[in-house]
Amino acid sequence: MRLKFTKMQGLGNDFVVLDGITQRIDLSAPQLKRLADRHFGVGCDQILVVEKPSRDDIDFRYRIFNADGGEVEQCGNGARCFVQFVRNRGLTAKRVIRVETKGGIIEPRMEDDGQITVDMGIPRFASGEIPFTGGSGAIVQPLELDGASISMSVVSMGNPHAVQIVDDVDDAPVLTQGPRIERHPRFQNGVNAGYMQVVDRANIRLRVWERGAGETPACGTGACAAVVAGVRRGLLDSNVRVATRGGNLTVGWKGDEHSVSMKGAATSVFEGVWETPLAQADGAV
Repeated sequence: MRLKFTKMQGLGNDFVVLDGITQRIDLSAPQLKRLADRHFGVGCDQILVVEKPSRDDIDFRYRIFNADGGEVEQCGNGARCFVQFVRNRGLTAKRVIRVETKGGIIEPRMEDDGQITVDMGIPRFASGEIPFTGGSGAIVQPLELDGASISMSVVSMGNPHAVQIVDDVDDAPVLTQGPRIERHPRFQNGVNAGYMQVVDRANIRLRVWERGAGETPACGTGACAAVVAGVRRGLLDSNVRVATRGGNLTVGWKGDEHSVSMKGAATSVFEGVWETPLAQADGAV
């Protein structure tokens, strides 16, 4: 099977986008993993599949798969790339698009400056909604790791995040500690591990170890989760510039019962055709 794809990126967080409206997409987890592999496939952090909606009041549905082949709930940088994709492909001319994801309904909007603002929905803190076993819902909660207690803020942006405050993100243990937090047994579905440096009340620096993908140059939902955590802790104002290794995002949140907004760029890189590997080859990745 040959599939047309578009390679896209949002602040270096890169995606393979598949049009599931004009072509049939039926890939197994090993095939998705092969597609995402940077040596044997196209290479990406996540794969986005655009589909027809299941409801009349929604414009599109899109599904998100991490580089390990697992399906996840939400992706902020992916949402911006999704908007560019459906408009570039002529699938819609709308500037505001209602989209259903596994993590809920989002409403991205194309701005006059070419950037895209995404209404990421209302953050959730209840342990059962994240999910986080034994969580209290407090703004700061402990997590035991290697006999030490780590203080973090736990929040769902449609997907789970655990955000720590660090003195300097360049020295943060993202690569060593991040994967262990991702798989900590208290997070039944895994978690994205964020490391936030507060520069001032309107600026933070951020690195994120993403569940199923490893550290990426930028994480949109991670940026939203970090700002939410900082606002709840009284460290940040309601509009924050988030500096990631891939570039900058603007995130706004006015507090409980308000949605989080995220604004940033999305870029098409190239298009191509991928030859789906045979089933017996899938396990080689």
